[in-house]
Amino acid sequence: MKSISAQTLSNPAIAPASPEVILNPVTGDRMTILHSSETSGGTYAKFRFDLPPGASGSPLHYHTRMSETFTVLAGSLEMEVGRKGNRRTLQVGDSLHVPPGMHHSFRNASGEWVTFTSENRPSEGFERFIRGMFGLAIDGKVNHEGMPTNLLHLALLLKHGDIVLVGVPSTVQRLLVGTLARLARLLRTERSLLKYWNVGDRNAGDQSRAQ
Repeated sequence: MKSISAQTLSNPAIAPASPEVILNPVTGDRMTILHSSETSGGTYAKFRFDLPPGASGSPLHYHTRMSETFTVLAGSLEMEVGRKGNRRTLQVGDSLHVPPGMHHSFRNASGEWVTFTSENRPSEGFERFIRGMFGLAIDGKVNHEGMPTNLLHLALLLKHGDIVLVGVPSTVQRLLVGTLARLARLLRTERSLLKYWNVGDRNAGDQSRAQ
């Protein structure tokens, strides 16, 4: 399978028939989209992630509506589940279901690559989030940790991904992210993210700006 660029993602005429494989040039993470949310009407998606040794993965966070199921295919994946410091290491064949509202994070604390799948329900917003994060990295619009340097981009993607970071009061976070996301839509900043999403998402982006 070949890695593809942001240009390929935005042009269905040249999109490959095999699963999309997208490399994050900043973090070294590799994502394979096994089942896109487009094919399920936004109810389900499945991704395979390959994280290099020492990859920081994701910080402690939770989702208000989405559930995730992690399954390790190779290597070992260290996760925090339920609360900060409650660590669990998933080995090959292990699965962990994370319901909405449960705090969780993951990283590769080992010296070997880890491969795992993530199944998401519902999935439409999360797929936009993860495509946007990888796409911005490809375009050089993230910092050394892979986070968007444009706060408006970050707010929009957090809203799409239904992601609440742990450590910042949720009321403050919702107010800040919500305000920045509304400003981004007012300024039509979301247009710069549409190229990372599939054609079907373009209409959704137009609708969200109208809200």
